[in-house]
Amino acid sequence: MKTVLITGCSSGFGLEIARHFLARDWQVVATMRTPRADVLPPSERLRVLALDVTSPQSIRQAVEAAGPIDVLVNNAGFGAAAPAESTPIATVRELFETNTIGTIALTQAVLPQFRQRRAGVVVNVTSSVTLKALPLIAAYRASKAAVNAFTEAMALELEPFGVRAHLVLPGRAPATRFGDNARAWTAGLDHEAYADLVKSLFASFEDTSSPITQAQDVAEAVWRAATDPSSPLHIPAGADAEAWAAEAR
Repeated sequence: MKTVLITGCSSGFGLEIARHFLARDWQVVATMRTPRADVLPPSERLRVLALDVTSPQSIRQAVEAAGPIDVLVNNAGFGAAAPAESTPIATVRELFETNTIGTIALTQAVLPQFRQRRAGVVVNVTSSVTLKALPLIAAYRASKAAVNAFTEAMALELEPFGVRAHLVLPGRAPATRFGDNARAWTAGLDHEAYADLVKSLFASFEDTSSPITQAQDVAEAVWRAATDPSSPLHIPAGADAEAWAAEAR
């Protein structure tokens, strides 16, 4: 029976990914900053561990507690929406610490066991906004694009060891907490000159008339990356992400 370790499982994509693997009889190590086993169905194949990807000690403890795993899914992250000129540098640093450095640090902690066994899969969940520029998310987009670049180079390094790396790129998902989190980070910032743009962006979070990404779309894309060796390096998740990927091609 194979084991997957997934980050950011308290809600949204991570929660759905964990449910998806559990339903397919995998051992699931679901991690989150504040462990809550009640968000997932009870199962003897489920372990819920505390993990803060910005803490080296937390990463070390979680990897040790998880033991051998077959697949690592780096999903933990957060979004912030604000004009580039008024995004606090502290927020930029936090975006990169969580979305970028946290992903890299956890991957580094897991890769030795994959390399030694000459088997394993790393799936990094980023965003389709790395394919198409949108306003007001410059810092967020940069933090995710950095993970793309890291993963693309890492995939080449790992190939001789039989280890795979993939990117899952979700589209717009109003049903997750991204919109609420983005609003929270934007509140109180000075962006009067961009007021109309900010209003338009948040309205788009609520618009379900155009194609959007469901959490299940992301779970299925991650499952494909984890289980299908013929999967491409970049896997768009959701109708809108697939359309943007087609435009980029």
